Amino acid sequence: MHVCVLGAGIVGLATAWQLNRQGHEVTVIDRAEPGAGASGGNGAQLSYSYVQPLADPSIWQQLPKLLLSPASPLKLRPQLDPLQWRWGLAFLAACNAKTSRETTMRLLALAARSRVAFEAMRADVQPDCDFSATGKLVLYASEASLDGARRQLELQRTLGSEQRLVTPDECVGIEPALAGYRGQIAGAIHTPSECAADCLKVCTALAQALRARGVRFVLGAEVDGFDLRNGRVAAVRTSGGDVPADVCVMALGTASHGLGAQFGAYLPVYPLKGYSITVDVDPAPGAAPRVNVTDSARKVVFARIGSRLRVAGMAELVGHDASIPATRIETLAEATRAVFPKASRMASLHPWTGMRPATPTGVPIVGKVAGAPPNMLFNTGHGALGFTLAFGSAERIAQDLEAKRI
Repeated sequence: MHVCVLGAGIVGLATAWQLNRQGHEVTVIDRAEPGAGASGGNGAQLSYSYVQPLADPSIWQQLPKLLLSPASPLKLRPQLDPLQWRWGLAFLAACNAKTSRETTMRLLALAARSRVAFEAMRADVQPDCDFSATGKLVLYASEASLDGARRQLELQRTLGSEQRLVTPDECVGIEPALAGYRGQIAGAIHTPSECAADCLKVCTALAQALRARGVRFVLGAEVDGFDLRNGRVAAVRTSGGDVPADVCVMALGTASHGLGAQFGAYLPVYPLKGYSITVDVDPAPGAAPRVNVTDSARKVVFARIGSRLRVAGMAELVGHDASIPATRIETLAEATRAVFPKASRMASLHPWTGMRPATPTGVPIVGKVAGAPPNMLFNTGHGALGFTLAFGSAERIAQDLEAKRI
C-alpha cells in the first residue's frame, strides 16, 4: 500500500518509520526540512511518566493573569479568530478535575506505549541524538503547589508511574547543580525513569535512515489540497505536483485544522506557542544539571543534551505569530541564571520559537475524524508532548492500517 505522510516533524517521521517497517511504500511531504517546525527546538524532555495536562482546574484562578499580565508564562490574547474562541472555550470546559484525570490516564497509556516504540527505533536506527536517561525533578515553590503535586503524584502512581515526593535537600542530592536554588524549593516530584534527547537530531537521523530504506521525501512542497474520487483521497495536491496515494496520514501540526476543513472535518488544533534557548554548559562537576528539571512556577523546563542545556517554556495562545520577542528570551535566560547560576556563560542563546499543535484537552487526534475521507488518517494535536508521544501514536496509526480499518 502506498501511504503519503503529510509532515516531516517528529510525529510524521515516526509514522513513516512504523509504516516502512510494516512494508508499506511511503512518501513524506513537507514544505520544510525534517524537524524544521515545532520539533526543532523543543524542550527535549521525554516525559513518559509525568504528564500534567495544561487543562487543569487551577487554570480558573490564573485566568486574570493569563489575560492581563505581560510576564505570565501562560498567555492568552483574544483575537478575531473563530478557531481561537472555539478552542479556548473548549479548553476552559476541560479545566475540571474529571477531565484532567481522564486526560492523564490516556496520556500515560500512550506515553508508555511510546517509550517502548522509541526504544525500538533507537535500537534500529541508532541515532546520534544526545540521549540520556537521568530522570526528572519537577520543582514546586510553595506548599500550596506541592499539595496539588501530591494529588497528581497519587493519580499517576495508581496508573503505574514510579515517582516520589522529595525534600529540597534530596533535590540537591539528586541534582547538585540545584544547590544555589535550594531556598526557592518547597519540594519536588522525582521520576527516575525519565529521559531526554535532541529531537532535531532524531528527526535528521530518522530521515536519513528512511531515505536509505526507500522512503521518498517531497520537501519544499506546500500541500494545497486533495484529489477526491468516490469520496476517497486519490492524490495529494502540492505546489510541486500531485502525489498519488492509497492512504494519507496528516501529521502537519497546526496546519491540520485548515486542511481538515477542506473535507468539512473539524480538528480542534490550535498553536500553543513556546520558546527555547540552547546554551553551552560549563563542564565543571555540579555546574550544569544532568537530571531533567521542570520549574513548575516558571513553567520552564531544563534538559541536558550532550554539552548543551536546552531551556524551554511558556505557552501562548496568540495565533500564528512566529516572532521572537526579546523579553521572552530574556525570561528564559533569567530563569537559567536563577536556577542554575553556574551552568553556562550564556555567550550564545540560540533563540527559537515553535507552534505546538494542541487540542483543548491535551489528548492528540490519532486515527479517523468524522467528515474526512475513510482513507485519511490523522496524527496531530500532541501539544507540548509531541516528542514524548510521537512513536506511540505512530504505532496506533500503523495498527489501524494493518487491521484494514480504512
